[in-house]
Amino acid sequence: MADTSLIKQQWGEFSRNCGRGWDLLRHEGPGQIQFWFIALAIGIAAGFAALCFRLGIEWLQTLVYGTPDVNTLHSFAETLPWYLVMLIPILGGTVVGLILHFFTPDARVRSVSDVIEGAALNDGRVEKKAGIASALCSWITLSTGGSSGREGPVVHIAAMMSSWVSNLIRADGITGRDLLGCAVAAAVSASFNAPIAGALFALEVVLRHFALHAFAPIVVASAAGTVINRLAFGDVTEFSLPGTTTVEFYLELPAFLILGLVCGLVAVVMIRSVFWADDLGTAWQSKLGLPNWLRPAAAGVLLGAMAIWFPHIIGVGYETTSRALTGSLLLHEVVVFAMLKVVAVAVTVGGRMGGGVFSPSLMIGALTGLAFGMIATGFFPNQSGSATLYALAGMGAVAAAVLGAPISTTLTVFELTGDWQTGLAVMVSVSMSTAIASRLVDRSYFLTQLERRNVHLAAGPQAYLLAMFRMAGVMRKPTEIGAADEEACLRMIEQNLFLQPSATLETALPMFEKSGVAFLPVADIDNETGQPVLVGALFHVDALKAYNRALAATAEEEHS
Repeated sequence: MADTSLIKQQWGEFSRNCGRGWDLLRHEGPGQIQFWFIALAIGIAAGFAALCFRLGIEWLQTLVYGTPDVNTLHSFAETLPWYLVMLIPILGGTVVGLILHFFTPDARVRSVSDVIEGAALNDGRVEKKAGIASALCSWITLSTGGSSGREGPVVHIAAMMSSWVSNLIRADGITGRDLLGCAVAAAVSASFNAPIAGALFALEVVLRHFALHAFAPIVVASAAGTVINRLAFGDVTEFSLPGTTTVEFYLELPAFLILGLVCGLVAVVMIRSVFWADDLGTAWQSKLGLPNWLRPAAAGVLLGAMAIWFPHIIGVGYETTSRALTGSLLLHEVVVFAMLKVVAVAVTVGGRMGGGVFSPSLMIGALTGLAFGMIATGFFPNQSGSATLYALAGMGAVAAAVLGAPISTTLTVFELTGDWQTGLAVMVSVSMSTAIASRLVDRSYFLTQLERRNVHLAAGPQAYLLAMFRMAGVMRKPTEIGAADEEACLRMIEQNLFLQPSATLETALPMFEKSGVAFLPVADIDNETGQPVLVGALFHVDALKAYNRALAATAEEEHS
């Protein structure tokens, strides 16, 4: 009996320790060594997912085009019959449209902006069913001539994986966001062989803070993703530069400042072109009464027609980017290719075909920089370095302005090219481009995309936190102690001064400021009579307390 009692006692102590460890993992995971193992596991899984996505593109591209090499796709496409070059994007767009029609509620491909929204408003979680459909659509788009990039899809795929883990361990918001950052960092690192940029991209773009508690696990995951990439492809950079690039310091730096301004404007044109194409596509779709599934197919028609004469627009554009960085293009080619790539990206993304915008922005930036460099070095040949240096700086400047990520994009350019000697020129151009572009759009392509969906993340937590609180969680019910006077509530309802249960503090606080009342009734609309029925009341002081607690929690997370 004594032995049995001792065993029960030890088992009880073991169970309690496990429970405490589980709570510690859920609520204080980033500060615990156990969490780093989870970060490592997520990094490995996300790295393999990014690798499989890349290999999947090569497999399907081989099937439809006959070549697995994304870096020479447009050269190979020039040898194909014109009808195949046109038909492949049309078939790809048709399949994408059908997938979106049947598996997403709004026929929209999920991307990086949805991951940013999940980090800010949904405790680090993203949609899974629509996300899987979006991954399939992006895979097909990138394999059949779509003019977009693979970073958006792999980021969302990684976010789905971290969401599954967060739900499995029932992680709170802070832990869920940190897991999301780990997955995103690993996916970006594995996709581009850029461990430093992958970690900083997760912090700068997705989490949008640089909290120390998140740094270590994100770096661990990013390193894991990079190892997976290098095991598969070796320790090689995506682009190779010719010889060394040098800056004629002091005399040449003003030129890079001007280049940054030009690239910022080019980035704004690219961003607005995508949204203009999206609005135009929606207007024509409504006018002609086209079903949702035909929209990507129509985009495929336009892409195929363009690709017959200009196959450079096909795919991520690495071949043209490499040619720009090596200076093996003529000035008129550079200008035409840059303009056509902007149009092709707008058609692809605005046509709801799928893919990301990072790789296209690299190509457009490299072409913009090379054109600027050719002109600048032509005017001042004795006071300037190589035109290819301007291509390198332009590549970083446009991409940084589009993504709203000057730090991680600068490092991405260095890691993609392996050239760390021209850092000052790139940093100057990047800083100027992001400064001007962030004032002409809502900080970045992704945040502008969210703003168009009435998700106000660009203004910071003081704006978007208001949308997180609905009346049901903040109001006082009529049966609670301290509830509002029912007769006063009914009089206010008669004056049409009330809130619905689905309303948020974003709606409520301006009503308090305008009316000057201490509370607002919350009323639900009866389906049969159409009349409002009182369900509670929101007090101004309760709304402010909830808002202040959320602000304090956000500040604590960002500075921990």
